[in-house]
Amino acid sequence: MKLKEDDADHHRDGHDHEHAQGNGHQEEAFARGPHHGRMLTAGTFSVELVIEEEDEPPRFKLYCYEVGRAIDPSGVQVAMELRRLGGRVTHYRFQPRGGYLQSDTAVEEPHSFDAHVTAEHEGRSYRWQFSQVEARVKVSSETADKVGIEVLRAGPARIESKLEFPGEVTLNADRVCHVVPRVAGVVAEARKKLGDVVKEGDVVAVLESRELATARSQYLVQLKREELARINFNRLKHLWEKKVSPEKDFLDSQKALEEAKIERLAAAQKLMALGLSQSDLEALRKTPDGPVAHYELRAPFDGVVITKHMSKGEWVDGKAEILCIADLSTVWVDIIVYPDHLDAVQLGQRVIVRSDATKREATGVVSYLGPLVGSQSRTTRARVVIDNPDGKWRPGTFVTVQLVQDTSVVPVAVRRDAVQTLDHLGSVVFVRYGDQFEARPVRLGRSDFHNTEIRTGLEQGETYAAANSFVLKSQLGTAGLSHSH
Repeated sequence: MKLKEDDADHHRDGHDHEHAQGNGHQEEAFARGPHHGRMLTAGTFSVELVIEEEDEPPRFKLYCYEVGRAIDPSGVQVAMELRRLGGRVTHYRFQPRGGYLQSDTAVEEPHSFDAHVTAEHEGRSYRWQFSQVEARVKVSSETADKVGIEVLRAGPARIESKLEFPGEVTLNADRVCHVVPRVAGVVAEARKKLGDVVKEGDVVAVLESRELATARSQYLVQLKREELARINFNRLKHLWEKKVSPEKDFLDSQKALEEAKIERLAAAQKLMALGLSQSDLEALRKTPDGPVAHYELRAPFDGVVITKHMSKGEWVDGKAEILCIADLSTVWVDIIVYPDHLDAVQLGQRVIVRSDATKREATGVVSYLGPLVGSQSRTTRARVVIDNPDGKWRPGTFVTVQLVQDTSVVPVAVRRDAVQTLDHLGSVVFVRYGDQFEARPVRLGRSDFHNTEIRTGLEQGETYAAANSFVLKSQLGTAGLSHSH
């Protein structure tokens, strides 16, 4: 973005100059450089000043020339002072960045200021001054009174907000389990029906699995091999200690025992990967003659069967969901939050959930706030977890969620209707200095029917346009102002 043309002059070192103050309604051309920035020239030395909008945040870039040719900026020292309405002053230093100098401080919006630039090059000093006007409207007090522009001072205010949002009761996804058998097989028993209540550890289905039978058989074989290897090891150890058997036989038996242990552990790990517990392995060790193809699926926690995809005698794949169990003792309430209210929703805030259909009410707190805004809906989601001990809050129910915002005094606030929106600046408040109104970008906070908190961009005591500030916004449009520089 290039510096904006306006009523301003640039000057040579040591010479008197005139300073023309513009109001943004009339613009005066200035010399532009190769990068379409403002050229400041003194004799054979020149600098070109650009505000680089592509940087985040925007910064000044400065290119240096001698007799019209670009020179290495590392030999040039530059400082800049910006004076804004209200007496605010910002100082900038510049550091080399490749073929240009870059300011150490960002350029805040609006880019409207009186600039004082000093430069040092090859022992010579240079100074320039110029003004740039943007997002300002000149309105006399008489005119402001006629059009109903009310001017107030920004300051502390008591804000109490209660916002209502649409919401929907959904399953608590942290307490939903899609039961998938880890082996394929035939359903021998389907012990639970749709809607049945289950307790943690309840057997919900029994399969007959060839894969499990093979794995259990392998485990039993490895148990027996380990047992035989241990007997042989103990025997040879005894003989070796009595010097009856050679040491080599003893060491071979020791190696065989360790290998048998490894193979038994591998077989046990395979069974545990298929869903068997350590207690199941102990039971298999104690009763090796039991049914090896028998596979029990158990409920992971207390809940209700909400979907079922199996019947007795049916073949099920080891990767297919056969049951879904949900713990309905708590449910989620998903809240649809529009961008205008994102700053009003905070984690931990208390909410009231109401169902018009059932006349039920519950309380909770915001436990989640989505980090993204949907590309189509332009909304994000917040979430509340509410207790549901009797199961009356049914997932799929539409509800109204009232966000309870504590009444508190904020240090800086303005009238709610004072906040306007400009395409290139976002939310703004028109701050008054004499007969000038300048659109000041602000970051908004909490809001109620009357006031809006200003978190950054406005200080206590500054005067601003409250009622009918939209008139100033429309005047900016008719003034022909833009955000190009």
